[in-house]
This record gives sequence, structure tokens and C-alpha cells, in this order.
Amino acid sequence: MRRLIPDARRYVVAILAALVALVVREMLSPFFRDHNPYHTVWLAVVFSAWYCGVGPSIVGTLLSVVGVWYFFLPPFHSFALKNPEVEISGIIGFMVFSSFIIALGEANRRSKARSEREVAERKQIEDELRRTQAQLESRVQERTAELNSAYQSLRQLSAQLLQSQDEERRRLARELHDSVGQLLASIKMNSAVFQSVQRDSPVAKAATDNAILIDQVISEIRTMSHLLHPPLLDEIGLPSALRWYVDGFSERSKIAVDVDIADDIERLGNDMEIAIFRVVQECLTNVHRHSGSRSAALRLAREDGHVQLEIKDAGKGIPLGKQLALSSKGQLGVGFRGMRERVHQLGGNLDVRSDSMGTTITATLPIGKTAALSAQEVA
Repeated sequence: MRRLIPDARRYVVAILAALVALVVREMLSPFFRDHNPYHTVWLAVVFSAWYCGVGPSIVGTLLSVVGVWYFFLPPFHSFALKNPEVEISGIIGFMVFSSFIIALGEANRRSKARSEREVAERKQIEDELRRTQAQLESRVQERTAELNSAYQSLRQLSAQLLQSQDEERRRLARELHDSVGQLLASIKMNSAVFQSVQRDSPVAKAATDNAILIDQVISEIRTMSHLLHPPLLDEIGLPSALRWYVDGFSERSKIAVDVDIADDIERLGNDMEIAIFRVVQECLTNVHRHSGSRSAALRLAREDGHVQLEIKDAGKGIPLGKQLALSSKGQLGVGFRGMRERVHQLGGNLDVRSDSMGTTITATLPIGKTAALSAQEVA
């Protein structure tokens, strides 16, 4: 009801309100006579000031004054005044108080209009903010999808690189064993011919020295070949390959490694066996290079559909800065990133715990259908 009435109608409504107030006052004349002539027109002034605005309120007030003066101030139905001083004072008082009422009404009307504008502006701002938020959320979702796609592409590329690396290692191991090894064996046989010519001659002695050196080279090449890709890993399986590698590592580094491999470890599939073997290689290499420990322990067990590999040393531990890089997946060297990537590619987790008493690295990998199928293919 308090909404602003359109301009043309506001004047009509204000005039009608004044006329109605005068008619009602006329109907009440038997009761009021010449007392309270402004009794009903006050209501018309308040109504006009509240709903119709300044202009219509002034028109309605003037019409009310004229009507009261003509109809209800003695002598009635005349603009003459019986008691001019008193009646004019009443008219002036009515108009002054009416002015205050009109001013209050106008102030209220403007305050109401300002509030409505502020509400409309606030609503417009809120709508704009909601649209902006929706656009930002849409863009964030798009960027997130793009980043996820890029991340998945990088993971796939990383997996392909690791697979290519393993294939290249297998090829190099085969080349070293088959080609270079055979050539060295032939050279050793040729040296034996020189040894049989003159046993005490310098040529025979040099041939004997060459044969010893060739044996050392063959041994080194065989070790390098097996480290690149141990044939036991393909032929017999992971436990035998790990024991062979640990024995060789202990002999070369003089670090005693306690090996505990559960009896129920069967073929796990090509990818998982290679991943576990590479993790063991990297961990023991780090023990030898960085920890200062003279002992280590390797444990491989199968629990609740998972394979768990644990490698522990008694060294000086990993510095705090590098531990923070580990916990935040920061850069800690190619070796560790390679371990973590291999484990993650197979759906596993790599956990590192380190203090001044030593370091423990635990890799947990699920034994899924893919691993089972790969194990059947290897077998």
C-alpha cells in the first residue's frame, strides 16, 4: 500500500481524500457543530503526505483549508469569518502543522525510495557477484580438468619412459653378455695360444697377465649386465634375483644386509617385479652413498592383497630439509623420483621415515588382476 502512486493519480487521490474528509466532517456536524472543524481533514493530510507526495499533499491541504473555511467556520457556507483573529490563527496553525506532516511524509517517502534503490542495487551487485562466481568456478573447473589431463599425460609419458628405460637396460644387458662377453672369451682363448708358446718368455707372461685382466673384465661386464637387468628376474623370479643382488652388494660395499623374504612371494608380474627390484637397488645404493650405515635390513612380505617392501638402515638419517621436500613431493633427486613414480604407476605408496637413528623406506603395492595376469604371462 505504501508504494508510490503514479503522478497523475496522486493528485486525484489527494483531492478525493480531502473531499471525503470534508464529507465525513459534514456528516459529523450534528455531533461537532462548529467545534473541531479540522478533525477529519487531518487524516486526509496525513494520508496525502504519506502516499501521494509533496505536490498532491499541498493541493489536498489547500482544498481542505478552503472546505473547512467555507463549510465549518461560522458563518457557515461563507468565506466571512465571525471571529477573524481566532479563525485565521486556526487556519495558519493547521497549515503549519500540515507542512510538518507533509515534510515528514516526504522524508519518509524519500527514505523509502532510497532504501528501495539500495536494495535493488544490492540485489544487482549480488546477482553480478553470483554470475562472476559462477564464471570463476566454471573457469577453475576447466583449468582443473586441463591440469588433470596434462598430469595424466605426464604420468603416462613417465610410465612410457620408465618402460623404455627398462627395455633399454634389458637390451644393453643382453648385448654386454652375448656380444662383448663372447668377444672377450675369444680374446682369452687367443691369449692361451701365446701362453703355450714359451712359458717363461715375456710374451707368455704378458699373455698370462692379459688372461687375468680379461677374466676381471668378463666378471665386471657380467656384473654390469646383471645389474642392468638380472636374468634371474625373468627366469626364476623376484626372491632369487633380490638375494643374488644383495649378496653382490654386500660383497662390494662391505655392508651387511639382512634379507627376510616371505615364502609365499610368488610371481608378481613383470612390471611389479622390476619396480620392486629397482626400488631395492636405489635404496641400497643410497645406504652405501649417504647413510654411513654398516648394516641394513630388507623385508619383503605379502599382506592383505598387498606386497610390502621395507628397507631399513642404521645410518645418520635424511636431513630435515630433504625430509620436508619428501613430504611435500618436492624434488629430491632423480633416483627417489624414479622410485616414487614406479610405485605410483602401479597404484602403490612410498613412505619415508627418517631420524638420527636411521631411515626406513616402505613401498606398498596392491596385487591386482593386472599383476596376476602379468604373472601368468611370465610363468
